[in-house]
This record gives sequence, C-alpha cells and structure tokens, in this order.
Amino acid sequence: MLAILRTAAVFGIEACPVYVEVDVSFGMPGFTMVGLPDASVRESRDRVRAAIRNSGFEFPAHRITVNLAPADVRKAGASFDLPIALGILAAQGVVERREVADRVLIGELSLDGSIQPTRGVLPIAAAAKRDGLTAIVLPVSNASEAAVVAGLTVFPVSTLSDAVQALNHPTDRIVAPAPPPPCRPSGLTADLADVRGQLLARRALEIASAGGHNLLFVGPPGAGKTMMARRLPGILPPLTFDEALEVTAVHSVAGLLPRGTGLLTERPFRAPHHTISDVALIGGGAQVRPGEVSLAHEGVLFLDEMLEFTRHVLEALRQPLEDGSVMIARAARTAVFPARFVLIGAMNPCPCGFSTDPSRECRCTPQQIARYRGRLSGPLRDRLDLTVEVPALPPAVLTGTADGLTAADAEPSAAVRERVVAARARQCARYAADGVRTNAELTPALMARHCGTDAAGRSLLETAARHLALSARAYARVHRVARTIADLAGEDRIQSDHVAEALQFRM
Repeated sequence: MLAILRTAAVFGIEACPVYVEVDVSFGMPGFTMVGLPDASVRESRDRVRAAIRNSGFEFPAHRITVNLAPADVRKAGASFDLPIALGILAAQGVVERREVADRVLIGELSLDGSIQPTRGVLPIAAAAKRDGLTAIVLPVSNASEAAVVAGLTVFPVSTLSDAVQALNHPTDRIVAPAPPPPCRPSGLTADLADVRGQLLARRALEIASAGGHNLLFVGPPGAGKTMMARRLPGILPPLTFDEALEVTAVHSVAGLLPRGTGLLTERPFRAPHHTISDVALIGGGAQVRPGEVSLAHEGVLFLDEMLEFTRHVLEALRQPLEDGSVMIARAARTAVFPARFVLIGAMNPCPCGFSTDPSRECRCTPQQIARYRGRLSGPLRDRLDLTVEVPALPPAVLTGTADGLTAADAEPSAAVRERVVAARARQCARYAADGVRTNAELTPALMARHCGTDAAGRSLLETAARHLALSARAYARVHRVARTIADLAGEDRIQSDHVAEALQFRM
C-alpha cells in the first residue's frame, strides 16, 4: 500500500517541497527510511511508533519503507514526524484520504501523540500558497503564524488523532482560525526625552532613522552612546505589512518566534556581544540558519564597543551593508537571507576612553591610539554614513539646570518620529516605481534621477570630494545623506546647506 503525503523542509526562508511516501508490505518487520534523512529525521521512527500506539491506533507488524523525495536533498528536523505517521495510518486505511497533494502536513510528534510546534511555518505557508495548495495541517501553536497568509485554510491540531480527523472530515472537524489583527506599533519605554543635551547626536539619530543610514558614535565612557542607540527603534516608522511579513519569516526560520504569535509588530533591535563569531553574526552552521544581521532585518543592529569585535567579524559586515542581503554558500546548498538594517556602532576614542574627555586624563600614547582606531578598517568606515563625536556633558546639563537649555535638548521620541515618518512618506512616494524604500538603498542610476542638487550644493560637494579625498562610495553616501536631510526639511531639491550638514557628519 502506498500513501503520498506532502510536507515542507526549510532552507533559508524558502520552503522546498518534500513528498513522504510510505510503503507497508509483507515481510520481516522493520522500519526503513531513505532519502538522505539526518539523525533527527531517522529518530522519528521511535517517536512515530510510540505516538501511533499511544493514540489508540495499531502499529503495523510488517515491513515499512519511508521515502523522502526528492532523494538528492538532505532532510533535517522533526517536522516530518506528522506526515510519516499519517502515511502509515493511511496505508492501514485509518486515514481515508489516501492522497492529499492539495495540502501541507507539518509537525513534531511527542511519544504520547501530542503535536509540538515547529519552526519556519510562515515561509512554508507562503510557499504552499504560491504553489497552489489550499490547506495546511500544523500544530495549534503555529496556527496564528500560518493564518497570516491569505487564501490558505489552516487546520490547527494538537494530537495525532486530531490530525486524522482533520484529513477524514475537513469540513466539520476543524475550523480555521481568523487572521491576526494588523500590526500596530506598541508603546516603547525607552524615550529620547531621557537623553539630555547631545543635540548633534540626536540630529544624527533622526537622519539615520529617516534615510536608513548607518551611524557611528565616538565618545568617552558614560557619555550616553549606548543610551541613545537603544532609543533609535522608538523613532523609526512602524513596520508595514510587507516588512512585518519578512521580519516574522526570518524569526520563524530561526526558531525565535514566540508561541501563538502572528506578525511581529516591532522593529527588531539586536545588540550582540563583542565575543560573537562570524557565523553567529552572518549566519550559517550545519543546518543553515540566519545570523544577527538577518535577525536585525528592517530594524537596528547595534555594535557596542565596536572596536572590541574581532577584525574578521567586522569585515564580514561589508557585503550585507552594501547588498541588504547575505548569501551563505555550503557544499550542499546556498541560502540567501535578507539583511537590510541600520547599523549603529559605539566606540571609545582611545584604549582608556578619555582622550576627548576634558575632565579626565588620557594616558594613551599616539601610537596606541592610532593602533586602536586602526581596528576599524577604511573600507568598513567608508560604509558608515554618519560619524558623531559624543562629548561628556557637565552635571548641570544632565540635571537640566544649565543655562541656555531649550526644548530640543529633551525632545521626546514621538515628536522626532513624526518628522521621520513624514520624510519616509516622501521617499515612498518618490520611489514607488523603483523598488526601493529609503535613500540609503539608492543606486547610482536612481541618484542621478532623484537627487537633484542646486549649483551651490553641487559645487560644495565636488570641492569637498577633492579636499577630503572622498572615495566614490563616500561621495555617493554623502549625497544620499544630503537627500535625507532635504526630505526632513520638506525640500524637493538638495541645497548647499543640506550638503554642508551631510559633510559635517562625514568629517
């Protein structure tokens, strides 16, 4: 007897169709599995046998052969448990529908027959819809995640018996859950109003948020670099539905999506420790999974104490910063993960950290300072659009008692976010037909079309490029930052003062 069921295996954030064929034939009892299964898939034999018996069904005392097709693709993970068990039951006649090629089956079985949640459900559901399938049978905890995909009927099941009923009586046994509500930005506790002074750094945060630019803070310990970086998500615009879908898919593949979650509603903020490996940062491993750069997709990647990261880890950021994606090539397959994020770095000006602090003495030699700053290579620094020196402030400014303080010194995140959202709206309208969302993503061809500059601004930019020896990449990035500053000012054309401010952050 042959039962053909369909499941899906996760590779990158795409779903590769895998067909499970089960043959129960007469002969010596045995349970054979073919089709390049890894250890976790081979171990499903014991889980499936126990789950079938503990669910009240009879396990066949015959030879069982399970074929995972296509045979040249390695299979990994416990999500094959449910289709294998249902295939065996179908071969015995317990499952009345022998062929269910119109739906996806996915789930990990416990020994008692209950079905455990699995990872990567959202991209699997999206691929199923794209391939013309109509339904998906999956664990209850993953139902909200799959319900995000419109037009796909979701059958959440909690036990193997429920799955059998869902296949035998799909119309009256299981009711598909309602799609989750549209995502809305939730309240953030970290507010820019907590930051006193630091007007230049606050302005850089606003520009970085409005245009998606990368930012580097340089200053002594305790000046507020980390504090300001952690408040950047609070001034970024809310996620659109498409952005939320991408972010949720990446976290689902990584297995970091909380149970019962539909769409993630907040932009991610990732702050890895400086001891992180290049694989953990970029992604990879025996079973390829996304790294920190992909988990920060559409959000913020914060590298505190940036110069304490090893050189090869920092250099691995070059390609994701340019392309907005990362390609992980292995002998068996290649996975491409999205990695479009705002990079925020924070570093001390010298090994002791006090070379720019007027109140504390620096004991570092010029050679030590040069060697310390040399840990950040020129090519990587070229990709940082904004560099800001964050000075140590006197206590009077921190307590709000200093003379000359204005409302801008403690402006809340909500006010800044309004300007950022308005600037992003201008960019979305301008690039609606070009396939980009922010100024940081502009190609040279799009810059020539959309970054018109007046004569004074063009002359200033060309003069600065000669005197500051800007590379072609640095020149283009200054131009993009000037375009963002013009958007914040509500101007259609880049002017000389916009270029001057962009150059200020480059110097």
